[in-house]
Order: sequence, then structure tokens, then C-alpha cells
Amino acid sequence: MNKAYLNWSSGKDSALSLYYIQQQGNFRIEKLLTTLNEDVGRITMHGVRKELLLQQAENLGIPLQLAELNAETSMEDYNQKMKQATDVLKEQGFTHSIFGDIFLEDLKSYREEQLQLAGLKAVFPLWKKDTKALITHFVELGFKAVVVCTNSKYLDDSFCGRMIDTKFITDLPENVDPCGENGEFHTFVFDGPIFSKPVKFKIGEKVKRSYASSKDEDDCFQDKDQQSWDTEFCFCDLTSA
Repeated sequence: MNKAYLNWSSGKDSALSLYYIQQQGNFRIEKLLTTLNEDVGRITMHGVRKELLLQQAENLGIPLQLAELNAETSMEDYNQKMKQATDVLKEQGFTHSIFGDIFLEDLKSYREEQLQLAGLKAVFPLWKKDTKALITHFVELGFKAVVVCTNSKYLDDSFCGRMIDTKFITDLPENVDPCGENGEFHTFVFDGPIFSKPVKFKIGEKVKRSYASSKDEDDCFQDKDQQSWDTEFCFCDLTSA
């Protein structure tokens, strides 16, 4: 069986990828890899606190490896940092890297190219699957997740802080992908069939943040599935219970 690590964002696509991989039985997921904004101690783009990420990993029973970056990291620095992380994983005997991407071709190609340089193979268990079917299956399996970030270009602030359930799926505007694959929203998964027990947390305040429009392709914190004009987001802060 191939030794693999999972690129863990704390959200639903990562969780569903882990579930599918475990069901297939072709890979042993022996580590989670997460990028963290070291300036604020939160997961990049999702804004989830480090302490909740650590609780997730503990309740999943899988060791966690962090790639800590700062807000000023360029794309070149990002690639170097990730190469350092993958070099360590390669030395530890890992052969495959699991991702939760669904249909973003450019992002998939980028990941494959970078991993090829590191001598690793990329695996995409959700690739090209119907996103409405995926999010429906996610709910049916008993996963529980809360929306921690919404892109104001696509969703109003009322969606931020909501639980992922059938009502949420139904309420999504027609121009929003059901899995938020275009960066419309991000989630934090706190329970489901892959967890030994739920992650306990409290829902805090909502914060609206605006960022200066940037055409800098080297900005590694500009989500790679985002366009440069997506500059306003609503975050729902979560704290440990």
C-alpha cells in the first residue's frame, strides 16, 4: 500500500478526500500537511485558528505537519517553502500527495508539476465529480461543517457562519458552485465518519475584510482559484470550546 500525505485545509473537500481514500484502501494516509499564516496563527484563506486545526488532527488520529508562511511571502518563496516540506516527506518514505481539488485544471497542473520536481505523485480522489452530488453525499455521510469564510462577490454575509446542510445547499445562488470550488466559500469540518469524536468549538464574531486589488501573481496568499479582483471576504471566527 502506498504511503501518502493529505493536503489538509480543515474543510469539506479535504475531509471528503480523506474519507474516499480510506474507503478505497490503496493509500495509507500517515500525515496531514497544512499551510499556516504564521503572522496570525491561522490556516491560509480559511482563517481557522491553529488550536482548532490541532484538535482536528488529534481527533482524526493523523500526525500534522505545518508549512508556516507569512503574509508577505512571494510565490517564489512559497514554492521554496513547500519544496522544503515535500523534501522532508519524501525522505520519510512518502510517495503520494492527496488533494481535494475537483475541476480547476490550472491548479491541478501546478500541483502536479511542483510534485514531479519533488519526486512525488499527486492524487485527486474528487477530480471531475459532480459537485452537487459531492456536497449532498458529504451531508448524507454525517459530516458536519460550518462556513468560516465567504467571498462577498458571490455570497452575502448571512451565509458566513452557517452549517453545511440540505437547507444551505438549497439556498445557494445559481452562480455559486455547490462545493465552493471557485472560492465562493470555505468551511471547517468538526465531525463525521473519519473523526473519533467531534471537535468542540464556539462560533465567534463575523469580520468583514477588504484587501487591496492586486495583480501580483507572486502573492501566494491570493487563493489560486481566485481572480485578482476578489477583494472582500467575510470571516466567521471560531474559538475552542
